[in-house]
Amino acid sequence: MSLVTRHSSLILYLASASPGKQREFQQAARPLGIAVKVLPGFCQRAPCVEDGATFEENARKKALHYSAFTDELVFADDSGICVDALGGAPGVHSARFAGPDATDEANNRKLLAELRRVERDRDAVDPKVAPASRSAHYICVIALARQGQIVTVVEGRTDGLIIDEPRGAGGFGYDPHFYYPPFGKTFAEVTPQEKSAVSHRGEAFRRLLAFLKPR
Repeated sequence: MSLVTRHSSLILYLASASPGKQREFQQAARPLGIAVKVLPGFCQRAPCVEDGATFEENARKKALHYSAFTDELVFADDSGICVDALGGAPGVHSARFAGPDATDEANNRKLLAELRRVERDRDAVDPKVAPASRSAHYICVIALARQGQIVTVVEGRTDGLIIDEPRGAGGFGYDPHFYYPPFGKTFAEVTPQEKSAVSHRGEAFRRLLAFLKPR
C-alpha cells in the first residue's frame, strides 16, 4: 500500500538545521507540489550523535532518532564529498573536516591543503609520475522513517573534480571547488535548478519521491 494517495497532499519533514539542505530539498520538491518542512521543534530536540562509519549509517540514525518525535514521515540525509587522492576523505566528516564548528571556508582550505600535500609528496618521490588525481564525488544518502521505523533508504552520487580557485557565489559547502565537467562549471556557478537536475542530493530525493509515488 502506498504511503500517500497523491503527491499534492504529501508533506515531508526534514531533520536538518542546514539552510543549504533545506533550500535545495524545498526547491526540488516545489515543482511537484510537495511540501518539505523542517521538523517542528527540530532545534530544541536532543541532537542525534552522528558517529556512523558510513553515510547510510548516519542517515538511518538521524531518521530513526527524529521520527520518534512525530507521527508523520521524517527524512534525514547524510552527505559529503569523497576525494580519491585522499582515500575518500573527508567523507562522513565533510561538514566538520576542519573541526567541530568549521565554516565552509575552513573546510575548503583544509581540503585544498591536504590535496597539495599529497601532490607535493608524490612529486618528491618521483616527479615523473602522473600528478595525483583531482577526481572526487559527492554522495547523498536519504533515510525515510515513521515512528521509529525505517521506511526506505536511497542514494545519489555526482562525479567531478576539485579545482584550486573557488568559482561562483551559489551553492554551499565544497561547491565553489567542485567542478562538474558536463557543465564546464562548478556547482557554485550553476542555477539551483541546474544543480538539482544533476546533483547527488537531487538524485537521491527523486528516488525517494519515486518510492513514495502511488502505484
